[in-house]
Amino acid sequence: MGFISSILGFFGFGMGIVIGLVIGYFIFIYVLPTDVKHPDIRPLAEQDTESLQRLLPEIPLWVKNPDYERLDWFNKMIELMWPYLDKAICKTAKGIVDPIIAEQIPQYKIESVDFLSFTLGTLPPTFPGMKVYITEEKELIMEPVIKWAANPNITLAVKAFGLKATVQMIDLQIFASPRITLKPLVPTFPCFAKIYISLMEKPHVDFGLKLLGADAMSIPGLYRFVQEIIKDQVASMYLWPKTLEVQILDPTKAMKRPVGILNVTVVKAMKLKKTDLLGLSDPYVKLKIVNEKPSTKKTTVKHKNLNPEWNEEFSFVVKDPETQVLKFSVYDWEQVHISFLIDQSYPVSLIISLTRRNLCVLFLYQVGSHEKMGVNIVPLKDLIPDEPKELTLELLKNLKPDDVQNEKARGQLVLEVMYKAFNDEELANGADESNTVEKAPDGTPDGGGMLVVIVHEGQDLEGKHHTNPSVRMLFRGEEKRTKVVKKNRDPRWEEEFQFVLEEPPVNDRIHVEVVSTSKRMGLRHPKETLGYVDVYLADVINNKRINERYHLIDSKNGRLQIELQWRTAS
Repeated sequence: MGFISSILGFFGFGMGIVIGLVIGYFIFIYVLPTDVKHPDIRPLAEQDTESLQRLLPEIPLWVKNPDYERLDWFNKMIELMWPYLDKAICKTAKGIVDPIIAEQIPQYKIESVDFLSFTLGTLPPTFPGMKVYITEEKELIMEPVIKWAANPNITLAVKAFGLKATVQMIDLQIFASPRITLKPLVPTFPCFAKIYISLMEKPHVDFGLKLLGADAMSIPGLYRFVQEIIKDQVASMYLWPKTLEVQILDPTKAMKRPVGILNVTVVKAMKLKKTDLLGLSDPYVKLKIVNEKPSTKKTTVKHKNLNPEWNEEFSFVVKDPETQVLKFSVYDWEQVHISFLIDQSYPVSLIISLTRRNLCVLFLYQVGSHEKMGVNIVPLKDLIPDEPKELTLELLKNLKPDDVQNEKARGQLVLEVMYKAFNDEELANGADESNTVEKAPDGTPDGGGMLVVIVHEGQDLEGKHHTNPSVRMLFRGEEKRTKVVKKNRDPRWEEEFQFVLEEPPVNDRIHVEVVSTSKRMGLRHPKETLGYVDVYLADVINNKRINERYHLIDSKNGRLQIELQWRTAS
């Protein structure tokens, strides 16, 4: 009987399991729970803020703020290079910290402080996004976001009074939003002179600290106290607008800022050779600092004189006295005259075609074709600062040292020159900022000043028939022009113009026009306007300086960057 009951019990248990599984399967399939709802499927754009935060606990910056750029490529590069960056950074940091520790420990009766280990760990920092600001100044502004959950191992061994203690930092976390400014941008590698670093908000710094093997940060109240101290100290030093300045290059040399003034007096010329067959020459002198724009200056014309006297003074800004030279050229001034066109390769400024009985007669209007009488140079490195020097220089045919034509006597030119170098204080003041306004030169009218217009560049300039842009400025009846840049829709001029005024032009405006000219013969439209803008000068007088990119009127997309300064003697 016991055997039979055992068999029936076994089969009953097996049948019970099978029946239970079948019933459970049908309940799971066909019976719906009351607390389960169908999912609400909607685009992310239609979700509310709470739903988005629940779906995406940490939304990337480049999603929340469109002006932040993704830096996946940069994070990948940092990740691959981190083992080598870790060693390089630790070695550099240790080399900087060791001398400081060695200098400070005697004050505290400490015998030694040694690094037992110094590594930043295996986890590199990440950059969720970065914002780049575009300005009209010579600078690059970046705002990266840094998140770093590191596993460093920095252990110090401190010996004092015969005792030894170890301090270890672990589990470092840093969240920061710095602003990094590279300025001024210069044409010398690495293309910026200084780095300015500021924090846009207080950083979050969290770390573990072990003292003698015990977790010191677990002491009640110490963790929050240390965090607040670190935030306040860092913020007091680097929270914007305060900055950490790191100099990379000497700004004076990198930007080729002025380092001195060259005063030149053209005294006289002697024994000049006449160039006119039927009379004497009409000489004048052109002077310039080579490779410096704009720097050309010239004397008055002395008519019918082979031994002229000028006694005219000029001043030039010097940026590199070791390489720059003063070049002077003596010319014979020629009046406008008309002659028949014999050689078509002869330079012409205007050709008038007259048709008479199907016969084309060409006349040549020759304007300003002044003949060079001689040339020479004065290397600035040969001048002793603050020491006047009188030079009597021979005029040469050209500056080629082996040319036999230079042996022929062409006359002499007498100059008085003196180079005045700026002192250290003047250089420091001039190199502090790239957007400071200089003082007006001596002789500026009292109560007035100098309006300086710097034409930087144009963008998207386009003419209907040709695009050879130049800039024409009209102010109080005075006109100034830049050079012509041929076949260029994005020209760059970097030319400076000056207007000396008796009083501030508070209620005035300056008319700036971009024109395109062509000298091709037979062209129906030799000149056309590419756009213009009228700039009111009240803001320039009040702010001393503005640097803006203006959209040109009567132009589809043309823009022009102009910098205006109001310089006074005070």
